[in-house]
Amino acid sequence: MELKETIQSIASDIREKIIGVRRHLHQYPELSFHEVQTSAYIKKKLDEMGILWHPVAGTGVLATIKGTLGAGKVIALRADIDALAIEDKKETEYRSKNKGVMHACGHDVHTSILLGVAQILKAMEYRFNGTVKLIFQPAEEILPGGAARVIGEGALTDPDVNLIIGQHVMPTLSAGKVGIRRGKFMASMDEISITIKGKGGHGAQPHLIIDPVLAASSVIVILQQLISRKNNPAIPSVLSFGKFQANGTINIIPDEILLEGTFRTMDEKWRQKALQEIRQLTESVTEGLGCTCEVNIRNGYPSLYNPASVVETIEKFMEEYLGKQQVEECDIWMASEDFSYYSEVVDSFFYLLGVGEEGRESLSLHTSVFDINENAVETGMGLMAYIVLKYLDV
Repeated sequence: MELKETIQSIASDIREKIIGVRRHLHQYPELSFHEVQTSAYIKKKLDEMGILWHPVAGTGVLATIKGTLGAGKVIALRADIDALAIEDKKETEYRSKNKGVMHACGHDVHTSILLGVAQILKAMEYRFNGTVKLIFQPAEEILPGGAARVIGEGALTDPDVNLIIGQHVMPTLSAGKVGIRRGKFMASMDEISITIKGKGGHGAQPHLIIDPVLAASSVIVILQQLISRKNNPAIPSVLSFGKFQANGTINIIPDEILLEGTFRTMDEKWRQKALQEIRQLTESVTEGLGCTCEVNIRNGYPSLYNPASVVETIEKFMEEYLGKQQVEECDIWMASEDFSYYSEVVDSFFYLLGVGEEGRESLSLHTSVFDINENAVETGMGLMAYIVLKYLDV
């Protein structure tokens, strides 16, 4: 109880400061692998705390806090620092000042919370043994992602990490609550780009053309049967096309169509088979309609997995800190996260941090008006610090 009260006291004391950090980051968002000023700001804050750091993965930062009681387990905490190419349309004093760029996925919250956790742990380094690594990771939002590069540059070794923890804001959960899940949690993600070529011409003379618009439309319809008829219904899968580019007019059929979409699932064998089927079905359909096609598939992040034994341990810590009623079992989430790369090489725990508000319509992620209930900042940093200190003491 004394540990919990100490952390809660520090988190309360630095609450407004860390909310200020969050608002600063929100005003100055930067795109993936261009987080130069964000990185400089993080380094400055770490210097002010007396925490050692060094660059990682280009614009990333890797900091280390060692307990003064000696060697022990090693835990890593990860926050992503990049923003999205979205115009911020909120009417707040801390709206983005960088045109066309916005923290619409909460990475400013993740980063500010991790800086808050750093301050709590630094203040309490006299009372724990072991090492805490703080990973401020660039480029979660674009392939190939920053996590793989962070791992490749040795952030999880020397000393070897026993456990890595990450979190993601969730507006459908009220501030003060968290969401957890055992086993498969988030989906893999692959990007699909299909170029279909035919022979364009006048819309009044369809008999003289080879219509790529019809072929592209047929491809989209047929590929949905991949999910409804070839996938095991027990395996979550999503195939969505968000781009259909036909540069014709009302009476001009173009020569070429561009389709772009995403395939997501939670089973690696099915993932590979489905991607092969996407290619084969597209080629068959377009050939049957007299067109040619080029299918480019860019493999993205694997699915994210939380070991049940890890979840059971940390769930207890969460219930101790927040209260049992504040910890909810959540459904699988078909979004993707490059945190999954960490989960492939070391035990991991990824959870959802509630940032919503009772009685207020949820402001969805990746939208131009996304915002949070800032009470979640205090909850987030206190909870993560408590999990760390309890884990190192187990």
